[in-house]
Amino acid sequence: MSVQLLRRLFTVDQYYKMLEAGVFTENERVELIRGEIVKMSPMGIRHSASVKCLAELFILRLAQTVTVGIQDPVRLNNTSEPQPDISLLQRRPDFYETRHPQPEDVFLLIEVSDTTIKYDREIKVPLYAENNIVEVWLVNLTEECLEVYRKPTANGYKIVQTFQRGETVTIQALPHITFTVDEILGD
Repeated sequence: MSVQLLRRLFTVDQYYKMLEAGVFTENERVELIRGEIVKMSPMGIRHSASVKCLAELFILRLAQTVTVGIQDPVRLNNTSEPQPDISLLQRRPDFYETRHPQPEDVFLLIEVSDTTIKYDREIKVPLYAENNIVEVWLVNLTEECLEVYRKPTANGYKIVQTFQRGETVTIQALPHITFTVDEILGD
């Protein structure tokens, strides 16, 4: 006989009230996924280095074109506010001072994955598709490749491509700018 556990799901507003009340601190690595507060995995050295490398790459190449978010929240809906490793966003004069970015603000979300590959593929990427994030990159450090997800639907992404070292890739919203997979994975 299986046991059905009852779960208490939270909204983004309730999540922030818990933060204000000191239930957890701003420095705790948690994110709200489908109403559940999920503790994020500790960040290893390679993962951390990859995020820094990507941040520098996108800031240097796209500084006047997009706003680059680094492990910042993106409010997908009333019950999900993940913190992707990198977000490329529409530029706003206030740099999102009055609200976190929402799906319509996003050009690209990037998740760097080593130990979290299963979670990122099975939980976060489908969540991004359901909320109409137009493009997601999964930097797969374990297999040394880049997985690109495009054309979101309620059931996932219609286009899923894998790019290897030596190949090039563009962001569909910025097709005139090319990146090598070697740049993305780190030379």
